[in-house]
Amino acid sequence: MEEKKQETRHERFKRVASKRTNDILERIRILGNCSNKSSYEYTEEEANKIFSEIDKHLKLTKAKFLAGKRERFKL
Repeated sequence: MEEKKQETRHERFKRVASKRTNDILERIRILGNCSNKSSYEYTEEEANKIFSEIDKHLKLTKAKFLAGKRERFKL
């Protein structure tokens, strides 16, 4: 019987983060299809609202990754 190596936390992170990142990038690509004016009608305000929301969530998620790296205030 073949013994399976236990996946490390870093290996698990790389596997899961890669898949999730690729899933997000694919969904963004698909969202881009909505820009086709011959199939869809939208206002600049609606497009700005979409990207504003995406930017907001991207910043919040990035902050989670950087939170542990910030130095604490000291007097």
